[in-house]
Amino acid sequence: MSNPQDYTVGWICALRTEYVAAQEFLDDEHEPPEFVSPSDTNDYTLGRLGRHNVVIAVLPDGEYGTASAVSVATNMLHSFPNVRIGLMVGIGGGVPTKHDIRLGDIVVSAPRDGEGGVFQYDFGKTIQE
Repeated sequence: MSNPQDYTVGWICALRTEYVAAQEFLDDEHEPPEFVSPSDTNDYTLGRLGRHNVVIAVLPDGEYGTASAVSVATNMLHSFPNVRIGLMVGIGGGVPTKHDIRLGDIVVSAPRDGEGGVFQYDFGKTIQE
């Protein structure tokens, strides 16, 4: 069993197909965690990517959006307290601005000027074109 203290990168996938694909990026897959928080309902895959120990989780089937992502991230941090880098990978997982979003964009963010480096973007559900 793997020690949850050893993992510093958390990777959250929006869809199960993305979760399966993410597992293929691991250089080594590790044993399941020896312990997770009692209320943690996430499914996890643990492994190594380069020199980083990575924990991968997926949003619950059929549950999308910011509330579900926050729930998965919160559970992950309770069970893997040393996660210091978080990745949300999926459709609209991150965007550079509200005005120029394109399929295939990769967004890297960092806190700056008192802001967390991430902003909510779900206007696409209500605004088309």
